[in-house]
Parts: sequence; C-alpha cells; structure tokens
Amino acid sequence: MTTSRLEDLDEANLSPAQKVIYDQILSGPRGIVEGPLRVWLKSPKLADKAQALGAFCRYDTNLPPRLSELAIITTGAVWRAGFEWAVHAPIAIKAGVSPQIAEAIRLGQEPQFEAEDEAAVYAFSRELHENRGVSDATYQRCVAALGEEVTVELVGILGYYTFISMTINAFHVPLPAGASDPFPAK
Repeated sequence: MTTSRLEDLDEANLSPAQKVIYDQILSGPRGIVEGPLRVWLKSPKLADKAQALGAFCRYDTNLPPRLSELAIITTGAVWRAGFEWAVHAPIAIKAGVSPQIAEAIRLGQEPQFEAEDEAAVYAFSRELHENRGVSDATYQRCVAALGEEVTVELVGILGYYTFISMTINAFHVPLPAGASDPFPAK
C-alpha cells in the first residue's frame, strides 16, 4: 500500500473536540484509537457519530461474534481494505470462522460452509455488496437463519464496515505494524 494521504494525529496537539472523542474511543470497548478512527478524528463531529455507530455494530448487535466478524471480513475483502482484513481476520478466526473459510474469502473464492447461518450471512453480504441489493431467495434465507431484527443489524454492520473500508482506501490507511498486505496488487 502507498503512504497515508493524511498526516497522523499528534495526540499531544489534539483540539478540545478531538480530545473528547479520542478519550471516548480509548475508554470504550476498543481500547485503542487506530486506523480509520484516526482519520475520522480530523472531523470530530463525524468521528463522534461514526465511532458510536461502530461500537454498536461491533459489540452490541444480536449477531454472535462469529457471524458479525464473518460479515466484517467479507466486507473488507470486497473492498480489498488491508487494514480491515489485518485487524479482523484473526478476530473472526478466534470467534469461530474457520481459517479455510477466511482464506477463501480473502482470495475471492467461494467458501465451503458447514453452518447454514454462516452460509446465509455470507451469501447475503456478498450479494448486497456485488449487486447493490439481494434477491428474495437470499433475503428469505437470511431472515430464516437470523430473524428480521438481526438481518436489519447485519445490513448496519455491512454499511458501517463499507464506510470503514472506504476510509481505509481513500486515505491509504497503513496496515497495522508488522502486518503483511493481504491484498497485494495483482
């Protein structure tokens, strides 16, 4: 990946508005201010709203972490957002997504699922990203596996992590230290 397009935030010189949001993120469930969150802090009002939505999407939906992280890495792979993949692929595997499924998603191959809920989340996620909508069959499959409320939350996760991935790609957010590029140029 190329060099970041923005100068990194200097925590010692944050504006009062940036400092409030920075401290909220740091003291929240993430415990770290990294990647796209640092970009958003260039606009504290955006960062405030975005990080609050992100905290809900990552920690408070009714999707179990295994399915939430599956949706997140699917989104990261669609967008080829290296930072996102480097952070969330290990979390997804720890949450129960098989390494083989994660690798197939990274490579853009069709994963072989054993669990119907995983297959439904993946199919819904891929179809929504690729087609900008989902067929009735895919929708019904997802609702059958998750229910309506959780399907709505899944769309929220997909939208939020698309926003994350767009931020990563638009501003060339660097990979975490020591991570290799999961999506090298073809």
